[in-house]
Amino acid sequence: MQGIKTPSTLESRTTSAKSVKKRVTLTFPKRAIQMPVTYRLAKEFNVAANIIRAQVAPNQIGKLVVELAGDIDQLNAAIEWMRSQNINVSHSLGEIVIDEDVCVDCGLCTGVCPTEALTLNPDTYKLTFTRSRCIVCEQCIPTCPVQAISTNL
Repeated sequence: MQGIKTPSTLESRTTSAKSVKKRVTLTFPKRAIQMPVTYRLAKEFNVAANIIRAQVAPNQIGKLVVELAGDIDQLNAAIEWMRSQNINVSHSLGEIVIDEDVCVDCGLCTGVCPTEALTLNPDTYKLTFTRSRCIVCEQCIPTCPVQAISTNL
């Protein structure tokens, strides 16, 4: 029976063909902070949520930067559900910008960069930014002592 396409084989291929990733910022109202959102996304919508950055505390507005992955229709349904729960969902389209005139090449940002998009050249000790590795987690922004790093949102 090799080579015969069963309905389940066709369905899995169709599903994977429509699979997408979206990076979004979720802003939670104080009362929704206890809700297990990533669990619900996985369980009810079959959407994986990779948490890139989180700022969540009891009785405060919470923020999560997440990369959502799954079938496009399920992803859109998950986003609609989150909005129905009064969770603000905004698409993260910005990118990190480094002002080379202000940067002093101290390297502090390299220590917090999870993808090593920011590195110091071992020969020149100049900061090198590999944009293709950057996931825009923004951890480098508050770390920079001279405020040379920002986003272009």
